Amino acid sequence: DADSHAPPLLRALEQAQCFVNLFAATSHDGSVTNLLHRSKRVLLLLHNNIARTGATPPLSASASKGRGMFYQLYELNHAAMQPFRAYADAVKLFYSNPLNPFSHTSFGRSVAAAAELFERTTRRYGKPEFGLPSTVVDWKTVDVDEKVVWSRPFCNLIHFERSLPPQRKADPKLLIVAPMSGHYATLLRGTVEAMLPHAEVYITDWADARMVPLAEGRFDLDDYIDYVIDMLHTLGPDTHVMGVCQPSVPVLAAVSVMEGRGDRFAPATMTLMGGPIDTRRNPTAVNLLAEEKGIDWFRDNVIMQVPWPDPGFGRSVYPGFLQLSGFMSMNLDRHIIAHKDFFLHLVKNDGDNAVKHRDFYDEYLAVMDLTAEFYLQTVETVFVRHALPKGEMKHRGEPVDPGAIRNVALFTVEGENDDISGIGQTQAAHDLCVNIPDEMRAHYMQPKVGHYGVFNGSRFRSEIVPRIVDFMTSYGHANRRAPAKPRLVRTAKGPAA
Repeated sequence: DADSHAPPLLRALEQAQCFVNLFAATSHDGSVTNLLHRSKRVLLLLHNNIARTGATPPLSASASKGRGMFYQLYELNHAAMQPFRAYADAVKLFYSNPLNPFSHTSFGRSVAAAAELFERTTRRYGKPEFGLPSTVVDWKTVDVDEKVVWSRPFCNLIHFERSLPPQRKADPKLLIVAPMSGHYATLLRGTVEAMLPHAEVYITDWADARMVPLAEGRFDLDDYIDYVIDMLHTLGPDTHVMGVCQPSVPVLAAVSVMEGRGDRFAPATMTLMGGPIDTRRNPTAVNLLAEEKGIDWFRDNVIMQVPWPDPGFGRSVYPGFLQLSGFMSMNLDRHIIAHKDFFLHLVKNDGDNAVKHRDFYDEYLAVMDLTAEFYLQTVETVFVRHALPKGEMKHRGEPVDPGAIRNVALFTVEGENDDISGIGQTQAAHDLCVNIPDEMRAHYMQPKVGHYGVFNGSRFRSEIVPRIVDFMTSYGHANRRAPAKPRLVRTAKGPAA
């Protein structure tokens, strides 16, 4: 992405264009508007003249507006709503205060509910906490301490360290690779909580791209794969890796590269859950959109630049608010009904259901930006070209061949009602990993769950977690029931010579 390497002057000119566009669109003074439009033409001419002497391609006026204007308007709208949110919050506190007689009436609760609903629907949600201070191991409650054990500009590796007796037998090491698809890693809080009694859990905590300065450089799909490999090296041998949703592809690619190199730190087992390994199988609305639009449409319509004064000012990103809009539009009626029910729960003083709503949407509405290069490369590789199942995927020029995997046990999990990754898309990993012995592979399809239920909820805890734990225990290097095949028999592209 050329914008990440553009000279600072070019980035400043682009942002200046965005501000001029913004003021021109909101000014009601004709003379001021004419002056602003002339300023815009001068800025565009200056930008293109500089660009012709460097590596950055000239920008059209529409491209500049499309890539910067929407993010600026979003920030402007958020700032403009701040006084109204503060007022709504004050109204809510006034009408919900038990010392106020109106708080005990339907009228008072209705006003407080409306004020809270307004404040919540116009708020920008920050990164949530994992909030897992303890867990139960061997029927005893033990403390859990979050520690960052590995750090890079775009990711921290968090270890949920349990306070266990030193003489106790060590549990398996589990690396959970969280999705980098708009939500924070805390979306997998339930996944971590369910695995803590059974394993030493580590999770990737991806950074919000708008908070990473341009000086830290780029981050694309190749970097993602490198990060996974580096983390597995840090954790050492006999580590188990779990890719949840989108990371299934880079996790499978990382393990393929490691096995192809004969890397002794390749994981003992690989669990892929609800991932888009081959989106040609039972394509969902998300898959069909990517194929229909093509990569150029995404580049022209959803990539924007981080506005000032965020630390990542000038970085090209796929904004989290666009991702959230896409998620919510898929089930808009369900979200509208949920907020209507939330209002009614507040009016009826039904605190339990109101708390459940707050907990879910505090997580669901907290989103982060993705770097443009990572987003576009992922869309093109996974959803447009289907490079991995076609055997065309490469990592820094090195072919990614799942057929090279023969020492890592493979477990795949899907949900019957998954509307993000259709049935069969994750199971396709078994058709690619042709050299994993049959006794070292398994697939499970969980009935009556959607995408979220594959890695969270009651059915995940009662039916999926025991299977994952049993698989890790059976195929950890210390307990492996059968040795892996010592040589490569065939590749995913055909028989070996």
